[in-house]
Amino acid sequence: MLRQLERFEQIITYILMFMMAIVILLATYELAWLLVKDVMTPPLFLLEIQELLELFGMFLLVLIGIELLHSVKTYIVRRVIHLEAVITVAMIAVARKIIVLEPKELSDGTLLGIAALVLTLSIGYYLIRRSRNEEPPDVT
Repeated sequence: MLRQLERFEQIITYILMFMMAIVILLATYELAWLLVKDVMTPPLFLLEIQELLELFGMFLLVLIGIELLHSVKTYIVRRVIHLEAVITVAMIAVARKIIVLEPKELSDGTLLGIAALVLTLSIGYYLIRRSRNEEPPDVT
């Protein structure tokens, strides 16, 4: 029974990885389409701030997808969740949110919450990197 559950988990993971690859491909196509559309509308080759923010948001969304795909691939190969990659995805997602939001429309509490989230993720990332560097090398 345990072997069948592992096989089921493996099949689902591969299906998820395939679907994630399709989503990343479509998001990349959407990013390219937005870029061409924005550059080709008058005034040519000039982008407004809102268009730049939309493009940067889409770019970061594609990066999030790539990082998630990498995390799933790492899980398939090593059977471990790569915590550093998960925190990296969270940091990119928060950065994307910060880039596309209008701070004037948010309350002070929300802005403080976002700042606390950035600080917490940064400290977590630093601690993970530091602990990885302090581990003795694997000599086998």
